[in-house]
Amino acid sequence: MKKILIIQTAFIGDVILATALIEKLGGFYPNLKIDFLLRKGNESLLKGHPRLNEVIIWDKKGGKYVNLYKTLRRVRRNNYDVVVNLQRFLSSGILSAFSDAGRIIGFDKNPLSAFYNDRHKHVITTAKDSPHEVSRNLELVKELTNEAFVGPKLYPSINDFADVRCAEEYITISPTSVWFTKQWPAEKWASFMNTVPNTIKVFLLGAPADKAACQKISDQSTHNNIEIKAGAYSLLQSAALMKNARMNYVNDSAPMHLASAMNAPVTAVFLSTVPAFGFTPLSDDYRIVETTEALDCRPCGLHGKAACPKGHFKCAEISLVFNERRIG
Repeated sequence: MKKILIIQTAFIGDVILATALIEKLGGFYPNLKIDFLLRKGNESLLKGHPRLNEVIIWDKKGGKYVNLYKTLRRVRRNNYDVVVNLQRFLSSGILSAFSDAGRIIGFDKNPLSAFYNDRHKHVITTAKDSPHEVSRNLELVKELTNEAFVGPKLYPSINDFADVRCAEEYITISPTSVWFTKQWPAEKWASFMNTVPNTIKVFLLGAPADKAACQKISDQSTHNNIEIKAGAYSLLQSAALMKNARMNYVNDSAPMHLASAMNAPVTAVFLSTVPAFGFTPLSDDYRIVETTEALDCRPCGLHGKAACPKGHFKCAEISLVFNERRIG
């Protein structure tokens, strides 16, 4: 095996978790050329990655299917020995099934998995012994490597670390989420920040679109050492900042996986989703905060929702105090 392609065209967190396969394969095959195919917008995560040969970008917005065909042609020209598809939807199935690779590996949920050489189950349950998503992904390359667990990893540059260097002791908070029911309310974050000593700097992180939400939280808090960096840092710069934080506070969202990929300390707030789904932090120092109330409506789905289906959002009724593991 000389050349392999990993496909993960989903969102930021999914790409981060998929980097575990890069680490696993690169460790087993030092001379293997590893390429990674992702959706446009996520490529900055893999900038300067020392184990990658090439990053292939599929533009899903500017002429999705025309660009899908162009991307497929590029994949076919690269003559891969193996293609590993982590995505379970039709478009990635097309890129895999018609890749002309010698061996195609993926999950049996993909509509075109009948064309794969190796098909694996992908099962998410609420059972407490449910595997982590990284373990489910690693199962795809077990026959090429072994059963040992390897975590995700990102590689911010020296300049990334220099750009976010902070002389003060600090924490980061990534308070937003794409989904309402995954996002701890602004007043809750503000109240928590009031318990943080003013001697500790608070960085509020997020995408450019999150700046207003971060400003709202800052305005509601009495903490006097806050800096809003939503939209100011790249993903790798944010990861570098997280690495040296006293603690990183996140929702069940992409920043949690950024922290895992840096083995940075992280406290994750789970609301409508549950840790048993297999998307928990992987850092050596991690904490999970969730309601202790037995809610018959939780989880209300695998992903977050635009609004609480019951209208009460009781899963958000938790307390978080600085330096404490859990109060519910």
